[in-house]
Amino acid sequence: MSKRVQKKRVTVEKARKVIEEDNDHHGLRLLKKGAVPVLFAWNGYTQPKSRLSVWERRPPPLQTDSPPADVIDNMDRDYCVTATTGAMASELLDDVETLQRRIRELEAQTEKLHLQSRFGLQRIAGSDHQIHFFTRFASYRHFQYFWRLIEPAVTTKMVRITSVRSNPGASSDTTVHHTHTKLPPIDEFLLFLMYLSVGLYPQDLAERFGIHRTTVSRIIATWTNFLYELLGKKHMWLPQEVVQAHLPPEFAAFPDTQVVLDCTEIYCQTPSDLLLQSEVYSTYKTHSTLKAMIGIAPHGAITFISALYACSTSDREIFKQSGIATLLKPDMAIMVDKGFLVDNLAPCKVYRPAFLSKNSQMSFCKGCASASQREQAV
Repeated sequence: MSKRVQKKRVTVEKARKVIEEDNDHHGLRLLKKGAVPVLFAWNGYTQPKSRLSVWERRPPPLQTDSPPADVIDNMDRDYCVTATTGAMASELLDDVETLQRRIRELEAQTEKLHLQSRFGLQRIAGSDHQIHFFTRFASYRHFQYFWRLIEPAVTTKMVRITSVRSNPGASSDTTVHHTHTKLPPIDEFLLFLMYLSVGLYPQDLAERFGIHRTTVSRIIATWTNFLYELLGKKHMWLPQEVVQAHLPPEFAAFPDTQVVLDCTEIYCQTPSDLLLQSEVYSTYKTHSTLKAMIGIAPHGAITFISALYACSTSDREIFKQSGIATLLKPDMAIMVDKGFLVDNLAPCKVYRPAFLSKNSQMSFCKGCASASQREQAV
């Protein structure tokens, strides 16, 4: 009996030793050296089927068609409807209609208050008088016509200013393309026109349009550069035949008048430099101003605008630097003020109104008359 027990123990010890040898890496069973796979699909090996789950072993439940909607309605219980119930339902419907009407009225009032709280074109579009006051356009129709002319360039060519430089010597890296603001572009244009036409301060414009003051400054700088680049390239000078075709009766005695020239001054910010202050200070306006020469056709159309110069620049020098002499021809004539001494600079006749004489007729420039006689003699 003891021998048998001893043999069984040996067998257990051998089996335990074999198991320990086969699982020497953290209990993982490893392949022996030189082992190769021998079970393939071509030699008849198939993987045993997995056992079906509980739901797969059960038969599927029977599906019955749902009854139609009318059957469901018929299955509902009956209700007792009296005259009192019908009257209450009618009153409730009337209350619902009244409340809906009230909601629409409140929505309209809210929209109206929203428009009144924020200044914009829609607020003044119905009044040509307000359009003229805030924009200097004659009517809303004129405003829209000009806007349709520049609108394509607003969306494609406008370069927006992202910061306004207080120091002229600061870095010029202050622009970025196509950066939108809170206001629609047409309201930005209105803000810019109000700044020019009415002279409102940026803080006032910020309160009106519901934006920050620095945003107003950026909008003004952006539109100034944009309109200068866009409109400065437009050729406003009218051909001579067009001016003659629209010559008013008041100019019948001077049919060759091409343009009426005069210099005007506009206010500007007083510079900090003392030398610049002396150059731009106007004793006539008692303020710092810039001067430009404006040319107007006899029928009232603006046909020429020069660059801006310091107010200390003479009219004669502005005429010389503006380049208008290259547009004038010998068979044309210009009309100027008595102090506009450009007789020997203009390549054409010069008409000068006799403001200080009793005779209301225009006087012909003697120098230009003699020049014209010499040309005829040649």
